[in-house]
Amino acid sequence: MSERDDDYSIMRVAKHDDIELMSPWKRWAYRLSAPFVILTIGVQFIYFVLRILYTRSAEIQAQQTYWMAWAFIVIEIIVLIPMLLHRLWGLHAIGMRRRPKLRIIGDQVPSVDVIITCCGEDDDLVLDTAKAACNIDYPRSRFRVIICDDGNSATLCEKTERTAVEHFDNLYYRSRPKYPGVPHHFKAGNLNYALDETASLPGGGANFFAALDADMIPERDWLRALIPHMLQDPKCCMTCPPQLFYNVPKDDPLCQSLDLFVHVSEPMKDTLGVAWCTGSGYIMRRAALESIGRFPTGSLAEDVCTSSMLLGVGWNTAFVHESLQYGTVPDSLSSHLKQRTRWTIGTVQTSVKLRFCLWGPLVKRMTFYQRLCGFVYTIASLLTVALVASMFTSPVVLISGGNLVPFSNYTQLKWLIRVWFASHVLNRWNEVVTYLPSGYFTGQREARAVLWMAIFQSISVIRTFCLPSWLGGKIAVFTSSGSQKAELDERDPARRAPLWRRLKVTIWDCQCYLHLVYMLFVLVAVVLGTYWNITRNPSHSTKDLLIVILTHAGWPPILWLSCLLSCWTPIAYAIAPPDCPDREELLDRDDKTGVAYPKEESKVIQTGWITWAHEVWYSLLSVYTFVIFALSFYIE
Repeated sequence: MSERDDDYSIMRVAKHDDIELMSPWKRWAYRLSAPFVILTIGVQFIYFVLRILYTRSAEIQAQQTYWMAWAFIVIEIIVLIPMLLHRLWGLHAIGMRRRPKLRIIGDQVPSVDVIITCCGEDDDLVLDTAKAACNIDYPRSRFRVIICDDGNSATLCEKTERTAVEHFDNLYYRSRPKYPGVPHHFKAGNLNYALDETASLPGGGANFFAALDADMIPERDWLRALIPHMLQDPKCCMTCPPQLFYNVPKDDPLCQSLDLFVHVSEPMKDTLGVAWCTGSGYIMRRAALESIGRFPTGSLAEDVCTSSMLLGVGWNTAFVHESLQYGTVPDSLSSHLKQRTRWTIGTVQTSVKLRFCLWGPLVKRMTFYQRLCGFVYTIASLLTVALVASMFTSPVVLISGGNLVPFSNYTQLKWLIRVWFASHVLNRWNEVVTYLPSGYFTGQREARAVLWMAIFQSISVIRTFCLPSWLGGKIAVFTSSGSQKAELDERDPARRAPLWRRLKVTIWDCQCYLHLVYMLFVLVAVVLGTYWNITRNPSHSTKDLLIVILTHAGWPPILWLSCLLSCWTPIAYAIAPPDCPDREELLDRDDKTGVAYPKEESKVIQTGWITWAHEVWYSLLSVYTFVIFALSFYIE
């Protein structure tokens, strides 16, 4: 079938595809993010230069080497590198995105095969996705919906066939055979099987190949919104919308939404031509898939690997920033951890396969920014190990009796305080502006989650890529998030497991004892370090005593306390998990067809006391920093 733009009627609905998500004032204010980032990084650079110079000055005066202070500085810089790369690599593109909101209209539309991959999820969950996919605003003769079930469920097969007979004659069920000893390559293998099956259906394979996760309910204009971007650009082989969710609990205590990634990172990447396939809701050209040998195997992140390989052979990709699909987040801590560590491992596997997007035949036609993006995200995954190390530096320095911030005179101390205060103020403003697309509270939740999740991610990286099997290393395998049943029902107030069992599973089975040990170590280090510094020189004046406390446990931004509060998150979740209604209560269902869509209120994360409590902490930290800054003018 011809796919020229003049074969179809495409309507330009708005100048920006995210017009409903970004109001004009937000779009204007967001452009201020670039200068704020530059100012913040500039002041942080000055701060680190002063730290280095003053540490060396203090060593010369004291005739000794402050090893712990240097370790603190080095690890801080290592952790800062991926953060700086994330902030800087697309800085010039902020506010420059110009993707319009398009719709293909009429019945003259391309053919599409819609694949729903599943493996062990609840039948009703899969069928809700299938029914919504069949109910989209698209000529029924121009698309097919195929459930590809790797779980080979007899009940799902029977229900699908009955639904096809009663309501949707373009709905099919397929399940591939699996043979012992023969690799089946998880989701990538299932998608490749779907390519073969659709080619064998009447009329052959469609020109376009779309995929939905088992829990992702598409909006009615899903296909009409995505396809025009490929029709207007013959080199565009894939369009992908954001993954949004309708069952995120109040306050999102585990930071399960992807709002920061899909509303901040992905639009920026799209501006630079680095839109990734994020696993669900995407549409691809079948010809493009065939040009790279179909979906690649050998990575748990087959979605990102596929789009990266498409970029590597010269195709373009697009991120359409519209709310076109809604799914479910894992309803337990254990399944959330398995999902996120799988993503981390998959990211590294993909980068190893693509040689970190720096060289090789698979990336030979990538642009500079496409290579840089692949490299930056991999480095960020690998440096979770350094992030965990940085969490230990402050308490280690304190318990060893070292000095976090050496200085040789009060003038140096005053300048360190003042430069840090400027950095803190700029960073707070930068947070407000940078988080505008996703929401300020969402951005702060993500920042907190990075710390406590880093422990799990670093362990998964070490066990998968560094350790031999006899030392605890293991090969990562794919497990679909929806197939991981919640053994505690912790979000169901009626069926929730008792507290002792929740704590046992969280602390022992989920290995959160690591967080408890860390918190205990931090508290002991702070108490002992402060006690030793106070009692070591009892003749100190009150001013000297306060300065000693300030330059040890009390140095802003009091990193040890931020780390402690973050690591408390999974324990607090076990003690007081959020209440979530049954999935059916979050949906509006048509009694006749059984088609269900998320209610409008279920699409929005509700804000509760937990979010505000964290904001109180940030405010108190700002007040504390200001007080220290003001007092610096009285240090003589």
